[in-house]
Amino acid sequence: MSLTKLRTFVEAVTAIVGEETAESALLARIRPRLAELIERDDWLPESFCVPHPTYYQQYLLHCDPQQRFSVVSFVWGPGQKTPVHDHTVWGLIGMLRGAETGTSYACEGAGAPLRRLATSRLEPGDIEMVSPTIGDIHQVQNAYDDRVSISIHVYGANIGAVRRHVYDADTGAVKDFVSGFSSPLLPNIWH
Repeated sequence: MSLTKLRTFVEAVTAIVGEETAESALLARIRPRLAELIERDDWLPESFCVPHPTYYQQYLLHCDPQQRFSVVSFVWGPGQKTPVHDHTVWGLIGMLRGAETGTSYACEGAGAPLRRLATSRLEPGDIEMVSPTIGDIHQVQNAYDDRVSISIHVYGANIGAVRRHVYDADTGAVKDFVSGFSSPLLPNIWH
């Protein structure tokens, strides 16, 4: 298995984040590169596709040395889902394998229940964007109860180290969290 596609993607995003500062321009330029990366499901090493029986996995594939962006594979076991959460940075989510559904929410103010906005479904090749400026609070889950789904995420920071928030949709209660990553290993994209 060759990691040439991932290396090419990392090189392109590194150049883009070095040239652009406006979020809209970053997203517009990175999106077609992510589309190229996820157009074929033949490059992700098997060790970054392994589900956990209880909760989803967040495998770091690359983090820019200046932490301007990170690339992560999310591996969803059957029926697994996130809590309602935000990101606090821009992000693109590209579906590689299987499918996932995402429900977006709006915060109506401290202590108020969240307002449910919409639910969407990502199929292989689909891309969704998130950020505090375009909508950042959502809950994501594997669309399948009988198989693994995998999405590739690109974030405008080292997402495993970013202080973010988990929400109780019914009460609006907010808790801080830092997600970390599911493995200490990184793929060798230079091999």
